[in-house]
Order: sequence, then structure tokens, then C-alpha cells
Amino acid sequence: MTFPTTKIRTAMQGFRPTLVTPKEKTRQASVAIILKQSDQQPSEFSDILFIQRAERTGDPWSGHMAFPGGHREDHDADLRAAAMRETHEEIGLSLDDAEYLGALDHQRAQPRGRTLDMLIAPHVFITTRTPEFQPNHEVADVVWAPLPVLAGNSLHDTETLPMAGRPTVFNGYRLSGGHFVWGLTYRILKSFFTTIDGGWQPPVEID
Repeated sequence: MTFPTTKIRTAMQGFRPTLVTPKEKTRQASVAIILKQSDQQPSEFSDILFIQRAERTGDPWSGHMAFPGGHREDHDADLRAAAMRETHEEIGLSLDDAEYLGALDHQRAQPRGRTLDMLIAPHVFITTRTPEFQPNHEVADVVWAPLPVLAGNSLHDTETLPMAGRPTVFNGYRLSGGHFVWGLTYRILKSFFTTIDGGWQPPVEID
């Protein structure tokens, strides 16, 4: 399955995301979905960027695969600005000259099965350059993954992880190097595919 440039742009231009109205104490965060346009196939997007979060005590997403991003700060103009700032801080990639396509549906944070009063806003960008990343202490690895292969579901896999003291099977995508995309990032990725192609079908998941 491929997502041509025109299809992604058209879908995002006509999309109106479902937004969460934050309450006074709702924590707000945002992430950047960064697509890299292929030099060999300029009409198609070939890669999508993930980071692996560093192992940190007390962090519910410690060691997880994720999109770059984080909490909105008081000085951020909006959630899009927060995603851009966090991306630059985490991996040294400036999105100032990237093409911005828009936002996806807001997501709720559910670390370890607990629903928090926290919204996550995904924002989609395109870059045509391959930067030299400079990960900070919050990032263990930066990985490009083939977008068409992910959308085709051939990388679907499962992993058994502890949840509330019990082994639980989670669905996700297995990237090169053994990296496993699951949980919140997996949900956002499926939301992105559905936004671009209403006929896209998720992988057959295992309970």
C-alpha cells in the first residue's frame, strides 16, 4: 500500500480532527508525525520517524517507541508549537522549514491501562531532507520506518508485557532492530492511516 503525496495532502486538507476540550487541570501534550519524502520516488512518502525513549525511572513511557513530542509549556503558542519545540529539543530537528499538513484526532493517555486527564495532539509534517540527529538525554534512538510497509500491515506483531502485575498481549508493529511500536503510538499511527485512507483496514489483532 502506498500513500502518494497528493493523497496525503488532500486527505489532511479536508480533515477536521476531533479535539478534546481541556479542563482547568488537563495536561496537554503534542507529538510530531514526521514524513520524509523520498529522493528516488518524489511522488511518494517513503519513511516515517520514530524515537525510542530513554529508560527513566517513574516515566510511564520509559523505553517506548514514540513520536517526538512532549508537554505543552506556558510559552508555547499552541500545541503545534509545542510539538515543534519538543522535536528540536529531543532530536535536534528543526521543523521551521518543514511543510505542515495539519492535526489528527486528539488522543487520551492510557499508560499501563490507566486513563489520565491528559490529551495528546498529533501534528503532521513533511521534510525533504535527511538531518543529522542530535538526540538529548530523553532519547535512546531515532528510527526511520517505511510508511508503505507499515500501512500494509506486514510488520504487525505482538509482544507480551506486564500490566498490573499480569502478562498481557499487546498488538503493534515490529520495526527493524526489533523496535516494537505499541500502545499510544500504535493508536496514533492507526488513526493517521484511517485519516489518509478511509478504506484502510488495521491488522488482524490478537487478544
